[in-house]
This record gives sequence, C-alpha cells and structure tokens, in this order.
Amino acid sequence: MSLMNKPIVGAQLYTIREFTKNPEDIARSMKRIKDIGYNAVQVSGFGPVEHQLVKDIMDAEGLTVCATHIGYDRLKNETDDVIKQHKLWNCKYVGLGAMPAEYAKSAQGYVSFAREASGIARVLADNGLRFIYHNHNFEFMKFDGITGMEILLNETDPDVFDFEIDTYWVQAGGANPVDWIRKVKDRMKVVHFKDMGANSNFQSVMTEVGEGNLNWQEIIKACIEIGVEWAMVEQDVCQRDPFESLSVSLRNLKKFGLNA
Repeated sequence: MSLMNKPIVGAQLYTIREFTKNPEDIARSMKRIKDIGYNAVQVSGFGPVEHQLVKDIMDAEGLTVCATHIGYDRLKNETDDVIKQHKLWNCKYVGLGAMPAEYAKSAQGYVSFAREASGIARVLADNGLRFIYHNHNFEFMKFDGITGMEILLNETDPDVFDFEIDTYWVQAGGANPVDWIRKVKDRMKVVHFKDMGANSNFQSVMTEVGEGNLNWQEIIKACIEIGVEWAMVEQDVCQRDPFESLSVSLRNLKKFGLNA
C-alpha cells in the first residue's frame, strides 16, 4: 500500500464565535488559537470585519485559512465578492453550513437545492474554488425510504459539489460516520471532527474529540483512505472554555497520530 497523506488538523472558528465579534477580539483570539498549536483555521461565525483585515490578522499569526462557511444568500447574490474574498485569503474551500430550512421539507426541495447549489458550485469551480456542503442531522430524515443526504449525493453535480461530513451530526442522524466518509470518496477534502458523549439526562452531548464515544481510529482511517486534506475540529457547545476544548481535541488527535 502506498504511503497516504494524513489530514492536517485545524480549528473551526465557529467553536469560539463568542470571541470573534469584532476585529480586536478576532486578533486576540487568533493569537490564542496559534498558541494552542493550530496552524490552520476555518473562518465561520465572525462579526463584521473587512476581508483584508482578516488576511492581515491571519498573516500576522502565520495561520492558514483552509476553508470557510458562507451564508447561502451571499453565495447566491454576492458570488463575485465571495470569490474575491477566498482568493485574497488563498482559501480554496467555500463551505455552506446548512441549506436554508425551506428546502429541507420535502424530497423535491432537496432536488431543487441540489440543482441550484450545483450551479453556484460550478461558478466557484470555474474560478479555482471548491464548494463544500456541511451536514447536520436533519439531512438524514427519510422521504419514501431515502434520506435527504442520499438525495444530495445523487442529485448534485459530482464534478463541482463536494461534502464536508460532520461526524457528530451523522451519528445524531442515526447513520454511521465511517460509512458516510467512504460514500463521499472523491468528493471530500475537508471534514468536521466532533465527538459525541452522553449525560445523566439521557441526552447526547458534544464533547472534545476523543472524550466521547465515536470510533476515531476507524474515522481517521477512512479519512486517510479517501484523501481528506483538512480535519477541522468543531464544537458548537462546550462544557468548558472553548479554547480549552480546542486544546483537548488537538491533544487527543495527536495521540491518534494526526498533527496540526
């Protein structure tokens, strides 16, 4: 077997969205992210800030912006600016955090979204960028025996529409993250690493990677097999300081053989 590259671990900044509401906070927070040991980030959850200023902050800390999450309205209506922004940041992967809710109500809604988003993805691809779609659990609701996620897989343009599997949300949808990583082979370069545990109230909770119960050896193996480039640590809800959560996740991923 040839030596395959391992994904590089990065920080999904949505995790620290309470600390990125203005340029000063963003600058302070990026310094902390770098000090923890991350060298790459996914920009998401920022307050109002100019594209150039973000570039300057990242350059000052030596941080690579490997991906983003952009609102669907901006992707549709400000495509040119989105392209300019990503080229300025030297960032290839343009992420959508979720489809607008109105599309998720029916199979036909999924098909409509698949066609429309593929059109946007084609424009991005023509400009050297890649569109990536981030799932939650709602995409695993079934319509006549087929999940919304399967509709997306089947109805989107495989040449331009890529995926950004979120391990926690796949599990929360009742599916297997390892299976889904393999299903999107050739269509995923960025993955979201997020763990799942349980609490005393019979509820599933988000935990730091390696602190929950997902099968990380198999998840990482599948990611290496399909050629994932970036493994972004995300934790929407932290039981402790979110910077500490990002630190714990990175420490655990290093034990699993990955590095930032």
